[in-house]
Amino acid sequence: MFNRILCVIVMVALCLFVNGCSKKDETDDKSKDDKVEKQVIQNAGSDTMVNLAQAWAEAYATVEPSVSIEVSGGGSGTGIAALTSGTVDIANCSRQMTSDENERVKQNTGESPKEFIVGYDALAVYVHKDNPLAEISIDQLANIYGEEGDITEWSQLGIDNSECSNDEIIRISRQSNSGTFVYFREAILGKNRDYKLGSRDLHGSKDVVELIAHTPCAIGYSGMGYATEEVKMLKIAKNPGDAAYGPTAQGVLDGTYPIARPLYMYSLGTPEPQEQSYLDWIFSPTGQGIVEKTGYVPVEQK
Repeated sequence: MFNRILCVIVMVALCLFVNGCSKKDETDDKSKDDKVEKQVIQNAGSDTMVNLAQAWAEAYATVEPSVSIEVSGGGSGTGIAALTSGTVDIANCSRQMTSDENERVKQNTGESPKEFIVGYDALAVYVHKDNPLAEISIDQLANIYGEEGDITEWSQLGIDNSECSNDEIIRISRQSNSGTFVYFREAILGKNRDYKLGSRDLHGSKDVVELIAHTPCAIGYSGMGYATEEVKMLKIAKNPGDAAYGPTAQGVLDGTYPIARPLYMYSLGTPEPQEQSYLDWIFSPTGQGIVEKTGYVPVEQK
């Protein structure tokens, strides 16, 4: 009798052990099935585009969960350097790559960069919200920012900036690895003239706008997508006496706003299939809708 009871106990224990192991194995298998390895696209560069690129990446994750878009900023020059070293798949640029940069990429990687225009930006000139100035000409900007420029005080622009006690114009600019820095210099100063010394050179587009919002004497430039209620975007005239136009989508499309530019993405040669799918999605109505939502101009309107 005792042996029978002992036998039953052993059988029950063995059954529970086997079932327990079986359940654990099923859980492990399910856990393995859930862990799908994602394809990663490294995307770096333009600080002007970083908010836009991040918005694209977040939206694309819901469309294609198997692909992860890793976004970082640092400036157009940073993105081009990473493309040159082959450490990113796509570089974001707020200016066009130069022929020398294209050649370096080809020499280092064996691939020529492939260019994609993914949107347009009106580069805005910002002042503090209480600054009475409403418009400015390209020539006046050149004399504020350029070498040998003689405009250093707000009163020289015909205004009384009462919020600025010493009347000094504080110039806010970008660091030299920024595509915005390069584009603004060429658009305002021309290719043969450089910035004059003494500006406050900031790393990011957002930083420029935030500093101007807290500095009544300041003027600076940044993408129109970074505008806030604490700053004012000036209207720009091509020549003194010409009509001045604000940084708007319409001004970009009809060419009346004088400092508008394309936004670029560059791949190493022909994009890999997952990269091409991502780029195709960027050019879709959904992707271009995000361009518009983040304050830029979609390519589909151009």
